[in-house]
Amino acid sequence: MQEISTKPYLLRALYEWCTDNGYTPHIAVRVDNQTRVPRQFVRDNEIVLNISFEATSQLQMGNEWIEFNARFSGKSHKIEVPVANILAIYARENGQGMAFPVESAGGEARDSGADATDEADTPAPPRALESVPADPAATAASETADKPQPDDDGSKGGGRARLKIVK
Repeated sequence: MQEISTKPYLLRALYEWCTDNGYTPHIAVRVDNQTRVPRQFVRDNEIVLNISFEATSQLQMGNEWIEFNARFSGKSHKIEVPVANILAIYARENGQGMAFPVESAGGEARDSGADATDEADTPAPPRALESVPADPAATAASETADKPQPDDDGSKGGGRARLKIVK
């Protein structure tokens, strides 16, 4: 029997942490032919999805897929995302979460009306994020955005991972 990846368990744990603390969980997703999302909201083959209780209906976070119904511009869509395509999960309010490397692309993206039949790739091990900017526009405008940021101990190591939030 093939061992199950730790990634779906980490996703569920961070989702629970977000909701327990009153934060809004978001996932950054690489969109390919296995991903079922509204294509008009995809930018550079990526999309960020709010997966909070208030934003979703019938959320199911399985070991292979994250599935739910959500409204985009007032229209309901069935969203299906392979766990292998999750780039990150984080809290919108403070940016804390975890990023995951994603392996080779699975082809072109499909609209939420298309059926996907390919199996998901096996992801590489995750890396933790200590902090992610909650507002990418404010971070981009900041003059210090490209300079190393101080670590928690006050040193200027700049060793923190950063996540680019794609809307």
